[in-house]
Amino acid sequence: MFYKREGIPEPDEIVLCKVTKIYPNSVFVDLLEYNDSGMVHISEVSPGRIRNLRDYVSIGRQIVCKVLRIDRERGHIDLSLRRVNSSQRKEKLEETKAELKAESILKTIAKRLGQKTEEIYRQVSDKVFEEYSYLYLCFKDVASGDADLMKLGVDKVIAKELTKVILDKFRPERITIEGEINVKTYASEGVKKIREILLEIESASPTIKLFYLGAGRYKIIIEDVDYKPAEKNFKKVESILEKFKDKISEASLERDKN
Repeated sequence: MFYKREGIPEPDEIVLCKVTKIYPNSVFVDLLEYNDSGMVHISEVSPGRIRNLRDYVSIGRQIVCKVLRIDRERGHIDLSLRRVNSSQRKEKLEETKAELKAESILKTIAKRLGQKTEEIYRQVSDKVFEEYSYLYLCFKDVASGDADLMKLGVDKVIAKELTKVILDKFRPERITIEGEINVKTYASEGVKKIREILLEIESASPTIKLFYLGAGRYKIIIEDVDYKPAEKNFKKVESILEKFKDKISEASLERDKN
């Protein structure tokens, strides 16, 4: 992992560590996000009596710890393993996994451009870290269209290649709501009335797509990154169809059960 923070961590910060030494009453670790090391006392490894620390940790194992105290003069960092709850551990590991994914993308770009990964990482991170604390946060914004690497100052050639890969690897998962619209009218200008209502539905949101099935039947697909806006648009379509109804016109929207 290339990612490193400058300075030292703050008290209560959750940090990713790698076990380097195990003594009878303490565990020494490297802080993987800092150029520093720390110690976990046996009392901070797990609640209750511990007979052998090696039953809980092993050399080379990565563990998530909480910073307890920092002695800046002596350069000592006291850590706790037992005070990290499951949600904090999960969040830290997911954060690390996402950053490693971002770094692997830079390796791909370096190979394509025939450059060293370390050099590509330095060029990109120097610009990105002026605005973001992690590469993956920036890459997610690039994928959603909320950030532009060239505007952040990244070299044009690198930015172009990197954006292509990011759009493929960091594209957010999308959810889909599907259904069928049925419209029928005996109005004198029925074709025009149906066309207008369909245009209003499609213009309600760019996430809405309509496909003609035949005989007044239309497939509707609403695709979005989250269920909340998708559901909102589904209800919007229902409201539009309600306006179509009168004594000589019918409209219905049936949602696919799948």
